[in-house]
Amino acid sequence: MKVPPLPALFAGTLLGGLFAIIFQPEIITQLSGITENYAKASYFSVMKSMFGDVSLTTPNAAVNELLSTSGMRGMLDTVWLILSAMVFGGMMEAGGLLKRITQPIIKYANSTGSLVASTVATCVFFNTTASDQYIAIVVPGRMFRKTYEEKGYKPELLSRTLEDSGTMTSVLIPWNTCGATQSRILGVDTWSYAPYAFFNIISPLMTILFAYLNIKIRRFTKKENLKE
Repeated sequence: MKVPPLPALFAGTLLGGLFAIIFQPEIITQLSGITENYAKASYFSVMKSMFGDVSLTTPNAAVNELLSTSGMRGMLDTVWLILSAMVFGGMMEAGGLLKRITQPIIKYANSTGSLVASTVATCVFFNTTASDQYIAIVVPGRMFRKTYEEKGYKPELLSRTLEDSGTMTSVLIPWNTCGATQSRILGVDTWSYAPYAFFNIISPLMTILFAYLNIKIRRFTKKENLKE
């Protein structure tokens, strides 16, 4: 329906809390520990579910683990990491370091394919050296943003390239946070599952191929450029 993400997420959160109050009063009471005032119990349980640690007790241990969450608080480490990456990228851009790094790369990026290939290679490089997916997305994004704009490409080309390379290859690096997490969850060594991660391997290659073949490459029209 093309609804903006923030209002959609907020509406979904409110509806989830409302449905819990209407259809799951026993869970509301269990989470809050308040029995004498259901309105107070509802407010406490919904706010706690949105922000903090929540766990429900059932006869099934697997279900208990599935229903144990940490809400928005559990995402703070990721948010802080993204903010740190953005600050790092901003400092490098303000100091002219990003321009100094990208100049030798852009010098050889004479076509759409070579520019996209350079972006993919940079994302993989940061995934390998910085050991984190978010840095591998944010920093190359700031590095190449102006170049894509100057060459007349719409922002979705850079966004798609960052996603297809920075996100997709992160799980293939054992010392990357994504690779380490997947290895721990699956109980399988990264090098063992990597050869079978066909989507993650093929995705950046297809992005480069589509760029060289000029498929689905959106550019600003002359009319759009004049408006800007």
